[in-house]
Amino acid sequence: MWKKMMMTPETELELAEMIAGAEAPLAIRGGGTRGFDVAGQALSTCGLTGIELYEPGALTMVARAATPVAEIEALLAESGQRLAFEPMDHRGLMGTDGNPTIGGVFAANVSGPRRIQCGAARDFLLGVRFVDGMGQVVKNGGRVMKNVTGYDLVKLMAGAHGTLGVLSEVSFKVLPIPEAEATVRVGNVDLGVAVQGMSAALGSPYDVTGAAYDPATRGAYIRVEGFAGSVAYRAGRLVSELARFGKAQQVDGGAQLWRGIRDVTAFEGREGDVWRISVQPSDAVALADALQADALQFDWGGGLIWALAPAGVDLRARMTVPGHATLVRGSAETRSRFQPQPAPLAAISAGLRAKFDPRGILNAGLMG
Repeated sequence: MWKKMMMTPETELELAEMIAGAEAPLAIRGGGTRGFDVAGQALSTCGLTGIELYEPGALTMVARAATPVAEIEALLAESGQRLAFEPMDHRGLMGTDGNPTIGGVFAANVSGPRRIQCGAARDFLLGVRFVDGMGQVVKNGGRVMKNVTGYDLVKLMAGAHGTLGVLSEVSFKVLPIPEAEATVRVGNVDLGVAVQGMSAALGSPYDVTGAAYDPATRGAYIRVEGFAGSVAYRAGRLVSELARFGKAQQVDGGAQLWRGIRDVTAFEGREGDVWRISVQPSDAVALADALQADALQFDWGGGLIWALAPAGVDLRARMTVPGHATLVRGSAETRSRFQPQPAPLAAISAGLRAKFDPRGILNAGLMG
């Protein structure tokens, strides 16, 4: 029934007209992979597809918001390039289908293990076109790096989850695929030792692009990428220097390993709520014990914690250190997906929503 009621604009103008004419809240849908359940009339951006500009030499691409990430990655691969921020594919974890879209990636600021080295999705976003809550088309930033000027609405839209406006077009930078990569595993270590080892690797001169820990295998994993000769040297040095923390050795199957870390495949098909928690890496050990979760996974050197907890248990109540917890997959019993903001920040957020969506119709209630 909801599919028959869904509004699906084919152009930015149609999107603007639909939002301007809306008389009730709108539930914005992209590729349908993340499983958000927001009350309101469904409005899908799936008709806004297509790569509008790709300049490999300038390392830039412009695409309409609902362009599938797979289509973008395939075209980039032909020129030996990639989305360096390594966006997660939520489908396995969420038990959803559909296709991840580039607009959804930037709207949620979806960033993978490589964030520790190259930055988040928002750091690659050059320009946006979006429709605000009044149906006005807004453009900010540029289509190439040298043209990025004006107020930084670009960064503001990244991570707003469609609550300030509906993305219609994004321009972003891409990077070359490295010639080689290698993964070093420090085995049979507990979390405390793993965090120390990952911190040492991240503080080294070896340009680490991944640092994760899996409690189930008691393994800490360190990734380096680049020219083949450099990767071989740096991986060798890491094996030698990390040996003081445990048995360090280079392992095969790095691409599959990091894809599993990126997509949290260890939690796929398991019952319970999934939380994404950001903390200082040095606080990870203390918090891990306090969470009393069924399963944990650590990324970003310990600064990103994925936690699997019984349905309905609010892990925010167990936060013993400063940080931010987001319910990524959860039951209706758990109150809200996003952690309430401190009063000063909440006031700023409310002011922004009042400016860009004064009627309060875009994904109302999603972020508190």
